Amino acid sequence: MKVVSLCPSNTELLAYLGCLDLLVGVDDYSDWPKEVKHLPRVGPDLTIDLDAVEKLEPDLILASLSVPGMERNIEELEKRKLPYIVLNPNSLDEIAQSLLVVGEALSVKEQAETIVEAYNDTLHTYRQLAKEISKKPTLYWEWWPKPVFTPGYVNWLTEISELAGCVNVFSDIQKENVQSDWEEVRRRNPDHICLAWVGVQTNKVNPTIVYKRPHWQTMHAVKNQSIHVLEEWLYCRPSPRLLTGLHKLASLIHPNVFPAFKGEDILLSIMKRTSSCHKTK
Repeated sequence: MKVVSLCPSNTELLAYLGCLDLLVGVDDYSDWPKEVKHLPRVGPDLTIDLDAVEKLEPDLILASLSVPGMERNIEELEKRKLPYIVLNPNSLDEIAQSLLVVGEALSVKEQAETIVEAYNDTLHTYRQLAKEISKKPTLYWEWWPKPVFTPGYVNWLTEISELAGCVNVFSDIQKENVQSDWEEVRRRNPDHICLAWVGVQTNKVNPTIVYKRPHWQTMHAVKNQSIHVLEEWLYCRPSPRLLTGLHKLASLIHPNVFPAFKGEDILLSIMKRTSSCHKTK
């Protein structure tokens, strides 16, 4: 079976399902795991080269609606009558469902169910640990600085915040993606600022930029120097890698409650341990 992925999160789903060998092409931004770097590229996720996709003769295309504008890809896939499924998870539960959907489509249902079980067990562990925290600090997540884009209530980062014993300062807005401004962020006065700019490497983000914003010096996060540059690929993509982001964030904000972060992929580590136990038995 030949598969083409049109966005990084879909490529990452295939990695967790152990189906990278089925991939014959990916979008320009798919960069994990390293095995995908040699694959043919079919363009940026918003302007996929459908001619290039068609030449790869895929049996299945994993499309997405995770970014506004991707609808054009779906429309073109329909016109060309190419085989595809669309994934658009906004919550942690919907990411688990995406694993099951893709697992079913690729005939690896049992593997998908095993991964989802480990995934849900991890969420349960963090949910229980978060209950131990009585005073939960507020987080401002910055996806883009100007204009300000930040996740609202209907987004996985609100859940990630809660599982890390925190509160998304924009969780009162019933949207996946909120356009705001610097003054509104200042008014909400978060305890921590998390800079995870979409499509930007962490070494390109200068945290001191927030000191230049009008009146931000009065905010709790700035006064306490609680400004964190975080990897967009661990927080901005709807894939199981979010659990690794959760692991890092939780240990950063509440090091006395959550396990220390040592850089490992939390879900892959669980899967390896489980596999080793089965082999031993």
